[in-house]
Amino acid sequence: MVRHVAWMLMVGTLFAQQVPPREGGTDKQRTLAVDQLELRGVTAEATRFEGRDAIRLLEVNSSRGGGMAVFKSLTVQDGTIEVDVAGRRGRYAVPDDRGFVGVAFRIRPGGEPYEYIYLRPDNGRAADQVRRNHSTQYASHPDFPFARLRKESPEKYESYVDLVSGAWTRMRIDVAGTSARLFVHDAAEPALVVNDLKLGTAGGSVALWIGPGTEGFFSDFRIR
Repeated sequence: MVRHVAWMLMVGTLFAQQVPPREGGTDKQRTLAVDQLELRGVTAEATRFEGRDAIRLLEVNSSRGGGMAVFKSLTVQDGTIEVDVAGRRGRYAVPDDRGFVGVAFRIRPGGEPYEYIYLRPDNGRAADQVRRNHSTQYASHPDFPFARLRKESPEKYESYVDLVSGAWTRMRIDVAGTSARLFVHDAAEPALVVNDLKLGTAGGSVALWIGPGTEGFFSDFRIR
């Protein structure tokens, strides 16, 4: 059973909007305040960034773990996740950090395991072509981090897309069964295609996600 919900993120509050039901689905309309997000390894606050109302995530400390803000009482199996993100190097960044920012989904109770897809904004216009090729990334926590996937299946779970550090970027992730497709900048074709999600087809929670050394901003979040 898929729960079809649409959410909009504005001024520190998540405002729900109904969307037409899909066959076999259900519709719900509700409102969530920011303090109803479950924070794991991050702090969250309402702010203004580059002309938009947004949620800002920062690591709690310099543990280099990144973290996420999980939407409470929201479970999704298959659906479409849309959000505008802006990622840049934060106060705990080291030279290899790239402003990692994205979305975690199918998060199991307790916060792990989970699937996630994210961007590396610093790589989008790098002079090094290899870095450019690492602009998008799929991974699965904890058993399939990016380093393992890159070693065992080079080029399969990451790709190039034009990105600018600290600039608003539209992400859309379509999840169905064991497949996920990432669309960036409202492109008609996906920038990244994953056909073997490591956690199978079970549903779970959804979260705003940042990697180590990142200051992340999120706006206009919707899920259908």
